[in-house]
Amino acid sequence: MPADLNISPDLIAFGRDALRRQPFSAMLGARLDAFEPGKAELSVPVVPGLLQQHGFVHGGVLSYLADNALTFAGGSVLGDSVTSEFKINYLRPAKDAERLLAVATVVGSGKTQAVCRCDIFVLRGTERTLCAAAQGTIRKAG
Repeated sequence: MPADLNISPDLIAFGRDALRRQPFSAMLGARLDAFEPGKAELSVPVVPGLLQQHGFVHGGVLSYLADNALTFAGGSVLGDSVTSEFKINYLRPAKDAERLLAVATVVGSGKTQAVCRCDIFVLRGTERTLCAAAQGTIRKAG
């Protein structure tokens, strides 16, 4: 997350650089699709190594997406931030997906924390199906 939101006129370029510096995100092939004050969209391609024994995307991948998208959204209004807590509800199995998309928005924020929500979708061509919903508290780092 940006340490000072005023240092870059191009927030998405700054956010993409931050994502590139996360080794786990790089390993998953995560992409920052949108990043603006109060909103972040992250996606990952679904590959066989992300599936569990029933052929669904593993819940840990959905949790990763929620955690990171929530933190990017919160960080877009707070600056350098970390996740304090989050909760996720798995609504339906993420199966037959080409990509997963996490859309996170800030519900409310103050000087040191933001409450954010995130919806995670299975993407198949132009079809988008909600598979999980999360909410979390993001705190300013430091």
